[in-house]
Amino acid sequence: MIKRTLVKHALQATESLGDIRVEGWVRTRRDAKSFSFVEINDGTSLASLQVIIDAKLPTYETHIGDLSTGAAVRVMGMLTPSQGKNQSWEIVATSFEVIGRADASYPLQKKGHSAAFLRDIAHLRPRSNLFGCVFRIRSRLAHAIHQFFQDRDFVNIHTPIITASDCEGAGEMFRVTTIDPNNPPMKDGNVDYNRDFFEQPSYLTVSGQLAAEAFACSLSNVYTFGPTFRAENSNTSRHASEFWMIEPEMAFCDLAENMDLAEGFIKHLISDILEQCPAEMHFFAKFVDKDLLNRLKAVVDQPFQRLTYEEAVKILEQSGHSFEYPVSYGSNLQSEHERFLTEKHFKCPVTVFNYPKTIKPFYMRANADGVTVAAMDVLVPGIGEIIGGSQREERLEMLEQQLEHHKLSKENYWWYLELRRFGTVPHSGFGLGFERMLMFLTGISNIRDVIPFARTPGSAEF
Repeated sequence: MIKRTLVKHALQATESLGDIRVEGWVRTRRDAKSFSFVEINDGTSLASLQVIIDAKLPTYETHIGDLSTGAAVRVMGMLTPSQGKNQSWEIVATSFEVIGRADASYPLQKKGHSAAFLRDIAHLRPRSNLFGCVFRIRSRLAHAIHQFFQDRDFVNIHTPIITASDCEGAGEMFRVTTIDPNNPPMKDGNVDYNRDFFEQPSYLTVSGQLAAEAFACSLSNVYTFGPTFRAENSNTSRHASEFWMIEPEMAFCDLAENMDLAEGFIKHLISDILEQCPAEMHFFAKFVDKDLLNRLKAVVDQPFQRLTYEEAVKILEQSGHSFEYPVSYGSNLQSEHERFLTEKHFKCPVTVFNYPKTIKPFYMRANADGVTVAAMDVLVPGIGEIIGGSQREERLEMLEQQLEHHKLSKENYWWYLELRRFGTVPHSGFGLGFERMLMFLTGISNIRDVIPFARTPGSAEF
């Protein structure tokens, strides 16, 4: 049998490929007196390929009725220049075969569907134009991430998904256990986790950062790209219980160099997607966010504004703007504050640095003022915070003080402390939420719509 040709390759052909075989799913079928027009899409491109099926074909009468929307089909035929508009090529079929029928209950008929409806059929929504575009962008973005770091001599490492360390110190972690909840081993009135599978309380990771720091202190520049988990009961459009993170860690790197890398990273990812996925990006600009392309190009072309947390708070306090959440020094910046800075005040991406140590985790390097730490957040229009990072505390005494302040056990972080005993160096890193970046690139406002099968409070379906 002739080797299968992908729909995107057929549509991109510069000359006739002759007889080809395509396989995909029927989007639409329109019947005339002596032939039928069938639109086929195999998920490799936004555009579908038109197939002309002559009523004289032997199987036409018996099988054409099975080519309903959603049915899987195999077509053999000649790729020829199209006579219609908005397409270069079409197939004149010499044979067709129905691989899998779709009955009348197929939910993705040719009409508009809400995102909420499509979330309920997440197993089928990638066949829609919107979500086909989303997940092709997701794939290309993953490639661009690896390309960025590999081109800069970073080593990709795989950090544990099961861990005993709480990187953020917030306690919002999913426990991993084999203990029978109906008959747990007890000691002194408490569950004895020393008799659990890992012989200590263990969790799904919230970050690969601590392990990445260990490797950075051996291999210089490393990055992780993997799933992370938060047991945060937050049912918002920006939070999910399972999501992916990109976390580079760099030895011999201070906060300024860290901010430089973060800015270059964002610009690289946007440039790559705009160049490599023009059809998908124009689709989002047409149907999701009409200002999307202008906003993304402005981020690539403009330098990011940098200011301290203290300066950011003063701007917000003096803005005269009425915020839902009050602004004051020592409180976390909310999304509305971040978006005001990027969309109203500076009208460009903003990097805020030197946050109060009271609102940041234990591992961030204390500044000389005794009040702030060398932390930074990258804020972008339309989203707010998209990257969070810091220079890490490399001084043993200071790190021990921070662990005590946050009431964290030194014994649990013995190996992390040893990194500060054996050839400690200044080092920095940051985390980028993969799905947050996808939301920024596509203009899609709900994180559930950029994850194949979203995991949120009360929802683990599919």
